Amino acid sequence: MTQLTIAIGKGRLQRGALKLLANVYDASEALSSRRLALEDESGRFRFIFVKPMDVPVYVEHGIADCGIVGRDVLLESEPDLLQPLTLDIGRCRIVVAARADMPPNGYTMLRVATKYPNIAARHFAARGQPVEVIELSGSVELAPVLGLADCIVDLVETGRTLSDNGLCVVEVIAESTGRLVVNRGSYQLKAKAVETLIAALQATICEGA
Repeated sequence: MTQLTIAIGKGRLQRGALKLLANVYDASEALSSRRLALEDESGRFRFIFVKPMDVPVYVEHGIADCGIVGRDVLLESEPDLLQPLTLDIGRCRIVVAARADMPPNGYTMLRVATKYPNIAARHFAARGQPVEVIELSGSVELAPVLGLADCIVDLVETGRTLSDNGLCVVEVIAESTGRLVVNRGSYQLKAKAVETLIAALQATICEGA
């Protein structure tokens, strides 16, 4: 029996990912457990729970065969992975947001606070806008409020946090949903198991549509 190791990003996507995977394994333990690694009862799957930004690292290096992670993480890290399936979970947007009263910048240096420095740098470079990217690990909404930055690039689901901090969306950079990613070697060496997993997830998505 071929076992697949699947890396799942903790936090925003975790519960949705486990509900989808319940179509192919018994999710009861994983839904309630605080363990960072566990197997399902059939022994076909081993699950590891890591920070979202670490999911592509584990999969690209072959520690995990597959992973479930948001498109935002993939756009930021640009890993060498296969992305065979878009999952209907964790739907949100990557946006540029600023205070409503921010004056026009023109083409002078723009200070951008973000958890996504690569996405931000590529986005503004494509527009010929010079920027100083200020990388933060949390609460980026405070940066324009306190004068650290002119605007932010961040992930937005409802926009409530932006609104509560006096910010509004200036531009949508990309849409993001959960993605199934697969290690290139595993796709070849464990082809049948990977194809079975993809088919099962597709069936679950179609049933929920």
